Amino acid sequence: MTPAEPPSPSQEPPVIPAGSGPSAHRPPVIPSEMDAWVVTHPGPISSRPLRPVRVPVPSPGPGEVLVRVEACAVCRTDLHLAEGDLRPRRPRTTPGHEVVGRVVSAAPDAVRLTPGTRVGVAWLRSTCGRCRYCLRGAENLCPGSTYTGWDADGGYAEYLTVPEDFAYPLPGDVPAEKLAPLLCAGIIGYRALLRSDLPPGGRLGIYGFGASAHLTAQLALAQGATVHVLTRSAKARELAVALGAASAGGAADAPPEPLDSAILFAPAGELVPVALAALERGGTLAVAGIHLSDIPPLTYQRHLFQERTLRSVTANTRADGRAYLELATLHPPRVTTVPYRLAEADRALADLAGDRVEGAAVLMPSHSAL
Repeated sequence: MTPAEPPSPSQEPPVIPAGSGPSAHRPPVIPSEMDAWVVTHPGPISSRPLRPVRVPVPSPGPGEVLVRVEACAVCRTDLHLAEGDLRPRRPRTTPGHEVVGRVVSAAPDAVRLTPGTRVGVAWLRSTCGRCRYCLRGAENLCPGSTYTGWDADGGYAEYLTVPEDFAYPLPGDVPAEKLAPLLCAGIIGYRALLRSDLPPGGRLGIYGFGASAHLTAQLALAQGATVHVLTRSAKARELAVALGAASAGGAADAPPEPLDSAILFAPAGELVPVALAALERGGTLAVAGIHLSDIPPLTYQRHLFQERTLRSVTANTRADGRAYLELATLHPPRVTTVPYRLAEADRALADLAGDRVEGAAVLMPSHSAL
């Protein structure tokens, strides 16, 4: 199947969540069924592993709320799940974990979020709250953690459920299309930036320039960093320069100056030695993806000596989410999106796989305006 050309990117003035509040509109009547997409048999995107279905609207379990989806951004993790790079944890899972929507009903014991409240639903869905990782503030490492669109059905649907303690209240006056990418691309990029140990006024290299990278670059620039972007996409290089990057080159190119820190967003293990070699003494490379192809052999003297550090990034904590949204209110990002109808979810994933998306692809259910 040859995907059609994607819609044109949508760029609007900077937007960012700035508080919370219930909708001014009454919740709609909840139907008995809804449109959704499920991963049937993981495989190459050309084999159409993602299929449309008609399924019952879920009911919120203990501590959960039911959310009517306004928008769901498309993440590369969704592609990894569909293609089998990320092993499915349940059959016929509905992907999607960058969701903006409104609460329409709640379980009896869910009292914090009332119907009409606008919320964001992100990747981290639950943690045990009792293990040593949770107790020390590292809930992203909780062995019992669960994830939206992996352990439970996500936002490639008209409705989904979420534990109210893991939903982020959002404002009602910002377009859902512009908020959705912040729920994963923004948050995980923020954590990756923390893990990269970028010094004040430092030089940051960003490898790959999709949804998360284009938000992270803006945050780093707002903090006074010099940003160099290395990516194979010519359009992405143009966007990087337009956003303020000091340079933009090919993925395997050497940046014009040594880097204090680097973040690898592309799921390409062959770029790890490239990025490590570009680091200054004492520099750190953070690998932001949940999946990475195999890393070639490293040479100690060239890639790791002189106290260069290689780090992974594993999900995020709720504190990361709150901190990112707070920072982003001070430095509103320019959110570049490409909208798709929910009925075009398979095309959106194919466009993402083919590097045909500039910024973030966002799915819009039929009850949301494109």
